[in-house]
This record gives sequence, C-alpha cells and structure tokens, in this order.
Amino acid sequence: MNGMMSVDLPGVPKIRSGKVREIFDLGETLLIVATDRISAFDCILPDPIPGKGQILTQLSVFWFQKFRQLQNHFITADIKEFPKSLEPHSELLRGRSMLVRKAIPLPIECVVRGYLAGSGWKEYQESGTVCGINLPPNLEQAAKLPEPIFTPATKSDSGHDENISWTRCCEILGPERATIVRDLSLAIYSEGSFHAASRGILVADTKFEFGFRNNEILLIDECLTPDSSRFWPADSYKVGVSPLSYDKQFVRDYLQTLDWNKTPPAPRLPPEVIEKTAEKYQEAFTCLAR
Repeated sequence: MNGMMSVDLPGVPKIRSGKVREIFDLGETLLIVATDRISAFDCILPDPIPGKGQILTQLSVFWFQKFRQLQNHFITADIKEFPKSLEPHSELLRGRSMLVRKAIPLPIECVVRGYLAGSGWKEYQESGTVCGINLPPNLEQAAKLPEPIFTPATKSDSGHDENISWTRCCEILGPERATIVRDLSLAIYSEGSFHAASRGILVADTKFEFGFRNNEILLIDECLTPDSSRFWPADSYKVGVSPLSYDKQFVRDYLQTLDWNKTPPAPRLPPEVIEKTAEKYQEAFTCLAR
C-alpha cells in the first residue's frame, strides 16, 4: 500500500503545510488533511507510513468527542457533512480529514510529562531536572514522576522545538493565558491517561496545542496520538530501560543507529521499519479507540 506524502485540492486554497498536516481555507472553516508523512528529530522523512494519516485523524476525532466538555476546534470528520465543493475529492479525503473552526494558534507547545523519558531523561541525568523543574534524586529511566509536570516549548515547523521555562511561557502568553493552557493540558493528560491505562497503554508524555477564538481558548490540531505522545504497553513496562512503544520511537531508534546528524535531508527508511511502524500506529488506535 502506498502512502500519501502531499495533498493538493485544485480550487481550494492551501494556507499551510506542516510536518504532517495540510490546511485548507474554506472561508468560515478550515479543512485539515493528515498525510502519511512522518517526522523524527524535527525532520520530515522521505518515506511515508501507509495509513498513518487516517489513524491520526480518527484517533484525534475520538479524543475530541470524548473531551466534549473542553472547547476544541473540531466540527466533523464525516465527509457527507463537508461542503459540496469538496465532493470531487471525497475518496482522497475520506478518513484522513476534518472540518474545524478557525482559531489563532498560540505560539507554544504544551507538553505534559508523566514519566522520565526522551530529552527529559537526558537532562535529568545531567542536572537532576526536567526543563528546569527539580525532580527527586536517583530516579531511573522510564520512572513514573511523582506527579505529571508541564514543560512548555516553542513551536517550529522546520527547525527544532525548544524547551522553555514557565517564566518564559508566561512572558510569551501572558500569565493568565499561560495558566489556563497549563491547567487544561494537565487535566486532559490526566483524563486521557486514565482511559489509556484502562486499555493497557501508559501515556509517558504528550503535547497539546491551543488556539484563540472569540475570547475562548480552544484545543486544536491533534490530541493524544502516536505522533504527539509516547505510548508504552503497560504489560511490558519496566523501570530502568527504554520501554517498547506504540509510537514513532521505533523510527527514532532505527535512525539512532545511523551516521546521520539529524538535519535534512533525512535518510530513507527500510521497508521493514515502515511496516513495523504502521503496525505500531494501528495497534495504538485499536487499543485506545475500540
């Protein structure tokens, strides 16, 4: 099965192309289409993961509908409810697109960490902190944190995201807005983690994005997907080692074996890595949204 690397809709203006998603302007609303592109170390890889766009979209839809009490940008993913002008593109859009409300994105990645992993583990080994937050001594890799922590970062479409302090987050967003997105992020992580744990998945960490519309803050983009989160199978989780995962860690681990400086152009992926990654994404969706 071939993957989809890009999407163009003749006659429909594309206003943005991110690492994974293409965004089209429909006037009152936006159309978000998830491609099968995959990024690692903030680089878009040249090989798609077939079916990935559908999984990201359907899993985000699942969470948006589950968190109905939270203001979010989701309108519908049912192509029968899309504008008539999109009918010629129905087959291309089916399963991988959603209509959303327009919002002004806040310039911050809202990261929540519940376990010690990734760049957080690396920093902890050096300084006993994660994003400047002091943690108890002698924690091991993949240890569960005493409580989830909010570790914001600046956003980048092309370069590397940069972790920032809470003070800097307040400077960028203003203290009131920063507090709102921090509290929302921790609340969504808590509820999402509870559901995931009931399905045998630990959410090690995740990131959220928010937007501003009509004096309201909305959850936007994606939500608790394998692209935006580290998902670990609970039944094989062990402290002290890097756990198996349902996310793109499989790709990261392969890339770490290469002599690559983590700047474009990114290397090609072998067929077996592509196939295994597609399986991991499908497993995550099946576990969480069944």
